[in-house]
Amino acid sequence: MELFPVPDVPEIREGDDLAALVSERVDLRPNDVVCVASTVVSKAEGRFANLDDFPAGPRAREIAARLSELTGDDKDPRFAQAVLEESVDLVMDEPFLLTETRFGHVGVNAGIDRSNVPDHDLLLLPKRPSESAERIREGLIADRVVVTDTCGRPFRHGQRGVAIGWAGMSASRDWRGEADRDGRELGVTVENVVDELAAAANLVQGEGADGTPVVVVRDFEWGDHAESDAHFRDIDSDFVRQALREWSYEP
Repeated sequence: MELFPVPDVPEIREGDDLAALVSERVDLRPNDVVCVASTVVSKAEGRFANLDDFPAGPRAREIAARLSELTGDDKDPRFAQAVLEESVDLVMDEPFLLTETRFGHVGVNAGIDRSNVPDHDLLLLPKRPSESAERIREGLIADRVVVTDTCGRPFRHGQRGVAIGWAGMSASRDWRGEADRDGRELGVTVENVVDELAAAANLVQGEGADGTPVVVVRDFEWGDHAESDAHFRDIDSDFVRQALREWSYEP
């Protein structure tokens, strides 16, 4: 398996055809996986916003005041309002905002980006990233598309690439029922392939001003394994999230 960036992708504007831009710059194969950073998907879909688009309500003002007190930084209540409006669940409200987006992703600040947003204050995540992935896939020779983002993880420092949308493939390889080297049957192993591809692509994409938003994964083979579309944990099986509902922050 190899990974390589799509070269010379220009600054993406609203309405740009991402599939065409990729196809013009690299000779794709049907079995390729095209990993596309959510930032360029959002830009093509016009998910720009300004802070003035989000007049702060009482809850947002309360959150911003509390975070300002905790961090010593001046927090804009309009940004807190944007996070609330892009979320369906506020998992934590201090010492930072951890939320669930409408499509099930749990991350800091609803994944709202304040970097590399020309002429605007904010860049919101795609509304429905798997539908975005499918639209891109329809314009490509490649069969599979993953929309990637970066976020932190519990119990780890730093950020990693994760998948927030995908098309043309299942999310996970299900090894349950197969045998290990000693012949023991596997009972719990479900490998989240789209996250692993997103993390590998992130190593090639890079970060900041040096980032390249599209990476092609070539010669990835699924193998003879069962498939699963499970990706985001539901609340009934997410014990960490259940515990957070009973937790309070003590500075």
